[in-house]
Amino acid sequence: MKTTRIADGLGWPEGPALLPDGRVIFVETYRSQVSVWARGREVEPYAVVGGGPNAVILGGDGALYVTQNGGVVGPWRAADQRPPSIQRVSPAGKVEILADRIDGRALRAPNDLAFGPDGSLYFTDPGGPYDPVNRPDGGSIYRLGPDGSGELLVELPPVYPNGIAVEADGSVVWVESYTKAVKRWTTDGKVTLLCTLPEKSVPDGFKIAANGDLYITGVTAAGLDIIRRDGSYAGFLPVGVIPTNCAFAGRSLYVTDGGHQGLSTGADMAGHLWLVEPAAAEGAPLFPGRITTPAQGV
Repeated sequence: MKTTRIADGLGWPEGPALLPDGRVIFVETYRSQVSVWARGREVEPYAVVGGGPNAVILGGDGALYVTQNGGVVGPWRAADQRPPSIQRVSPAGKVEILADRIDGRALRAPNDLAFGPDGSLYFTDPGGPYDPVNRPDGGSIYRLGPDGSGELLVELPPVYPNGIAVEADGSVVWVESYTKAVKRWTTDGKVTLLCTLPEKSVPDGFKIAANGDLYITGVTAAGLDIIRRDGSYAGFLPVGVIPTNCAFAGRSLYVTDGGHQGLSTGADMAGHLWLVEPAAAEGAPLFPGRITTPAQGV
């Protein structure tokens, strides 16, 4: 297995995903944009979305879906603030707001997102910027249906729900940065604790492997904790400095890396993109989804 740093000078990169042509997209929160990397080329802007994009995924309609936190990384604030929302970027580059309210509740800081087998978009909202000392904000897990209807799945205390993924049976798994908990919501409405990560690990984003393992980035661990589907600990993969999220491409694994703790008011362009190949497992197939509700131009 080889770990290679393939891009530098990134502005708090998160939420990588693969385009059909093999290019890698990810957000750069400090630059308020979605960026793209391709072999043999420099990182380039893909779409300027304003504010603080936190993660991006590809929809079945060819559009990109982005969690827009408004413009925050810890104490940093974007000059171009935007409403906390779910954004859609069309293949032509048009940026729209899909939702800034769910079930009558204003979104406060959407963080990570994933489509499920039902075509719905599931996402976390920790309620505000990362503040592990004061922990002022409660969090939420939301579902946005293909027709644009939405619901609050789970209301949480101040635990900072962060990365999220959906399993083949429709179960929703997320991590909590303040508590280091990994939890699962099942379609009968029950929430169970899968495990609590090691003390050194503050979880951020994660993806599911084909064998059901969770590859969870730890921003304070300089690597990824690998957790089996039953919650047992499978191992640790050292990658990067401040790994923030990851994406599988067959037996390859792309990892975004903030490069610093993100606890300053300055926009430090210290981030990286890493490639691990071959990874120990292939990624689980991603579910195609699309939201057909009329959107608002931004």
